[in-house]
Amino acid sequence: MHIYNFLDNDDAKTIAEKGPFKVIEWQRDLSVPYLGAQAAYFAAKMDVRRRQLVAQLDGRTGVTLQAGAMQWTAGSIQATTGVKGVGDFFGKALRGSVTGESAIKPEYMGEGTIVCEPTYRHILLMSPQTEMGGTMVVNDGLFMACTSDIRHRAIMVKRPSAMVAGNEGLFNLGLDGAGVVALESPVPASELVAVDLEGDELKVDGNFAIAWSEDLSFSVERSGKSLVGSAVSGEGLVNVYRGHGRVLLSPVASLTPNPNAGTGEV
Repeated sequence: MHIYNFLDNDDAKTIAEKGPFKVIEWQRDLSVPYLGAQAAYFAAKMDVRRRQLVAQLDGRTGVTLQAGAMQWTAGSIQATTGVKGVGDFFGKALRGSVTGESAIKPEYMGEGTIVCEPTYRHILLMSPQTEMGGTMVVNDGLFMACTSDIRHRAIMVKRPSAMVAGNEGLFNLGLDGAGVVALESPVPASELVAVDLEGDELKVDGNFAIAWSEDLSFSVERSGKSLVGSAVSGEGLVNVYRGHGRVLLSPVASLTPNPNAGTGEV
């Protein structure tokens, strides 16, 4: 099988590659209407471009996608729910209900090409074991895809009472394995701040953490030792990471809305 005018298109640039995944970035958007050409031109100057995740399956390792992420496939590829029985179904349904992720993520096996829906967010390709020291915990709504040898777990936040007051979820999604994970990020990898903790602590006022090592103790606490102290400091509740491990921070909140949400565009 040959696919023309896609990866070999002059406007399609491969900007990242890891495992079976490639991230392509469209350098120009030639499909915009007349009145949108000026906005598209200046958007491209600010590196606001469409990006797509492409997976090349070799018949050995499959990939798991977030529900609704697939745009098209080519080749001998079969899609399954990834559910291995009744117990597995209820386990995934429970994990999805507490992490905010889709309960059933389709798993694709076979040989061929999978292309995901375009996004204006940045796509990060990461290895939990080599880059995060084992299991990586990701913030809500950032998971996009992973190789099928990555295990998914729900990891509970400590101090649930403070967490509820801080508008945080009770559980986060944990990803573990020797494979590759693709995350949607509001910023490119070059802008992420990596903080390696060595028995100390990191306090973050806001939803700025993209991912962190499971070995870290994560909780939501008052910024001061008392309610009065928190009020005086001007900060309320902060996310606190303690121990040994890595935290990846974005300079902007990780739940930045899609600039095209509600417009009918991607």
